[in-house]
Amino acid sequence: MGEKRLWPLKAGRSKKYSEAFKKQIVQEFERGNKTKDELMVKYGIKGKSVVLEWCRKYGRFEYPNTGITGRPMKDPQKQRIKELERQLKAAQQKLRVYDKLIEVTNRELDADIIKKIEAKLSESWQQKKD
Repeated sequence: MGEKRLWPLKAGRSKKYSEAFKKQIVQEFERGNKTKDELMVKYGIKGKSVVLEWCRKYGRFEYPNTGITGRPMKDPQKQRIKELERQLKAAQQKLRVYDKLIEVTNRELDADIIKKIEAKLSESWQQKKD
């Protein structure tokens, strides 16, 4: 019986939960092992938005506030995949811009600037090495 409980023992109107307990619930939810409702039942958490509020405060992902239509994603992994897809798309767009910039610069200078930059970097690296 030496185990410390992170959630309240007494049932009452308004329970006070420790920050450690809230973070534990958010971690469990974000791992995708249990749904919000399952966690509420398991730990006796009252109030439909309590876990979501904790996720907004302590979570690693973005949990939209009210006013946004549709349901927030339940699966944190799917949310992370969507976030990474957005980042990949932005990086691909940036790469296309850089490629175009290099193409125009090469044409204007009538030279291959990538080779010139690589040569300078190699030269600089050799000087630091010596």
